[in-house]
Amino acid sequence: MPQDFTISDLRQRPGFFDTVANRIWQAWWQPNGYPLEYISTRLRENMEATPIPFALVAHEGGRFLGTSSVISSDLEERPQLSPWVAAVWVEGDARRRGVGAALVNRAAQDCFALGVERTYLCARPPMTRFYEALGWTVIERNVGPHHLGVFVRDRNPAGRAVSSAP
Repeated sequence: MPQDFTISDLRQRPGFFDTVANRIWQAWWQPNGYPLEYISTRLRENMEATPIPFALVAHEGGRFLGTSSVISSDLEERPQLSPWVAAVWVEGDARRRGVGAALVNRAAQDCFALGVERTYLCARPPMTRFYEALGWTVIERNVGPHHLGVFVRDRNPAGRAVSSAP
């Protein structure tokens, strides 16, 4: 299916910054009582000229469709694992169009282009099949209070053993 949207580095499309911060905040941080400014401050780190962290934004021209980020650490229970594809969000009316898959794949490919050999991702159990279909492998289940799955994707998956590293 041809992609009818663009994925850009948020540093190149800063007009989407407030929307990205708001979606990340509403999805994961607001329910736990964190203020929007907390996420805005953390997201500003993605705007610096460093390889990691970075954020991606999917859009049709000026219309926001979704986002994903690559960060050093995304799971308090596994601080030794790095880097992580995180904060994957797709607008409700843009779902089932390949936006999420494209954002996740682009984030992983951008990591590999930086010389990273392995990247991680965590997700709630209902998302397991989605990430497995994209080539991610579950290495742990039921981690932390949200019973997250920990996934790995290797730059060169052939011949590499996958193991959990608690």
